[in-house]
Amino acid sequence: MPSEHRLTRRVLFHETDMAGVVHFSCFFRYMEEAEHALWRAAGLSIAPRGAAVGFPRVAAACEFRRPLRFEDEFDVCIRVAAVTSKSIRYACTLSSGGEPVAEGTMTVVAVKHEADGAMTPVPLPPDVVRSIQVHSDAAP
Repeated sequence: MPSEHRLTRRVLFHETDMAGVVHFSCFFRYMEEAEHALWRAAGLSIAPRGAAVGFPRVAAACEFRRPLRFEDEFDVCIRVAAVTSKSIRYACTLSSGGEPVAEGTMTVVAVKHEADGAMTPVPLPPDVVRSIQVHSDAAP
């Protein structure tokens, strides 16, 4: 899995609020889009059909530096910051025109979906661990 992945996109109109800037909730979607692109670049899927293990978010944070507006082009750079036996923490940087826009983190855990709908934490799948250990800032 690449240690860092960059996703470039433009702000869509529906992502803006009445002040004409990107709604704060969209920054979390941008980070998640970059996470999925990182997994795809590694030949993996974070949610393959019929998978026994899922990866819900258990923590997310974002600090905003400046607004993004409709049609602004921006980059989301995501990297694996930490890996434990059951979780992955990502660090994300958003920038536009070389200027920082926001910085954020997300933590996902591996869970097994139970028949009753419950989710039980489980160890990260070995193929995911192998990919992440090679390219992360910190391995388990």
